[in-house]
Amino acid sequence: MGTNENHRVWLITGASRGIGAELTSAALAAGDHVVATARDPRRVIERFGGSENVLPVALDVTDERSVQAAVDAAIARFGRIDVLVNNAGYGVIGAVEETSAEDVRRVYETNVFGLLTVTRAVLPVMREQRAGHVINLSSVGGYRSGPGFGIYCSTKFAVEGLSEALHAELAPLGIAVTIVEPGYFRTEFLEAGSVVETPPVIADYADTAGKVRAMARSVSLQQPGDPLRLARAVVELTRATTPPLRLPLGSDTVAAIEAKNAFVAQELDAWRAVAISTDFPR
Repeated sequence: MGTNENHRVWLITGASRGIGAELTSAALAAGDHVVATARDPRRVIERFGGSENVLPVALDVTDERSVQAAVDAAIARFGRIDVLVNNAGYGVIGAVEETSAEDVRRVYETNVFGLLTVTRAVLPVMREQRAGHVINLSSVGGYRSGPGFGIYCSTKFAVEGLSEALHAELAPLGIAVTIVEPGYFRTEFLEAGSVVETPPVIADYADTAGKVRAMARSVSLQQPGDPLRLARAVVELTRATTPPLRLPLGSDTVAAIEAKNAFVAQELDAWRAVAISTDFPR
């Protein structure tokens, strides 16, 4: 079954729950087609299987063959991919020292290397089309890191760096790239299925990472952000003539960005003389 250009074709990773599922619903409500992928697509089928505009596909972002098979299935069904949403990912809570090398590698495999694998598989399609929009889900933690989330934030910092480069490389080819930076939205992200809490607890971090652990438990499922409104904002983003490189979502993200920008400007001003003193004399 093909489609026409009036209906965008989305490929969304991690579409079985949370933001991925809300994005799938919003895209379908807008009249678009969605390749809704997940490691276990049964939840996708249960929620969206009755719609001929959705294609549930099994996809493990850490398995290159699985990724390519999903892209091939998308092309076979719809003939194109207009919007890629790299949404699959999970969090790690704990001080940097408390986080094992195994946990670090595992979260990077999904949040960074998995995103790269999916993007590399989709870009040949978009380059041939000379059109497309890559949307990479980052976080407020992709712009400003903090105690307890250092490893997770570092994966999102990596996503932001990769996305900035992709933005410059793909713009001449007619392909847009946007980093979406949600703050705290009321999803299952802070629940056990989406976040790993490091088992070792070091007492010296009780007032930093320890407080973040407690905060995460208390705020879970009480976050201020509305995932439905987030999803609608992303659909609107895909309709923009000139999409932004970054789209912060949530008043908490806006406040965090403004605070970090002010801090960086203040620190740069304080250390400007030292910063520029390291050039060769002119």
